[in-house]
Amino acid sequence: MPQIVDGKAISAAIKEELKAEVERLKAEGISICLAVIQVGNDPASAVYVGNKKKACAYIGIESLAYELPEETTQEELLALIGDLNGKKDVNGILVQLPLPAHIDEDEIIRAVDPKKDVDGFHPQSVGALCIGQPGFVSCTPAGIIQLLKRSGIEIAGRECVVVGRSNIVGKPMALLLLRENGTVTVAHSRTRDLKEVTGRADILIVAVGKPKMITREYVKEGAVVIDVGIHRNENNKLCGDVDYDDVAPVCSAITPVPGGVGPMTIAMLMHNCVEAGKAQ
Repeated sequence: MPQIVDGKAISAAIKEELKAEVERLKAEGISICLAVIQVGNDPASAVYVGNKKKACAYIGIESLAYELPEETTQEELLALIGDLNGKKDVNGILVQLPLPAHIDEDEIIRAVDPKKDVDGFHPQSVGALCIGQPGFVSCTPAGIIQLLKRSGIEIAGRECVVVGRSNIVGKPMALLLLRENGTVTVAHSRTRDLKEVTGRADILIVAVGKPKMITREYVKEGAVVIDVGIHRNENNKLCGDVDYDDVAPVCSAITPVPGGVGPMTIAMLMHNCVEAGKAQ
């Protein structure tokens, strides 16, 4: 049986560490505050925002919620971000994506002060990651690095394949694996002979957005498989980009869906908020 990489347990441990750190900072007179902006009432976004608020409350971070109507204009949203950028008592700003179609996401991401960019999406944060400078790292890839490290999985010198090249997961994931001295290949929808490429991976990270696409033919015997996908199948049950039941018997370690990568994203968001508070 493979090692089940338990994101729930690891994220809970990180939250306990952060809770202790926030208590210590409070004793020094430093409080931490995250502003969360949601535009419209996308049900998945509402769930994520609720989970972020719960995590803040548990760790001892103050959270400000701005729930704006669907018809909010880009100008109104930019004005709110400008206001929060200027507030000394707000350490982190998070704009929940996706935004309604009439708002330019890129412009909104660029409007957030890089010192408060706890999502790690600002071009300055991404550029810092590229050249190995300190800065905020996108929460999902940062969480995956913690999953690997805290599960005793060596990255240095291993063949790592990332399937997916999004700005939020695939690209920063590749850069973080390089930072940890992995040998990295990024594959995507246009990759020829995908099974041959993924079949070389000691560590396979899948963020492709297609339910159960990765079956055992894609996976080398003994590989570590990290599944970033989250979907609902025909029976309305959660599943990932990896066909778990098919792949689990051939790999050495695997993340379940749910309970793998998902909880880590929020844990790393909380970590970024604490770091922002300490830096400011």
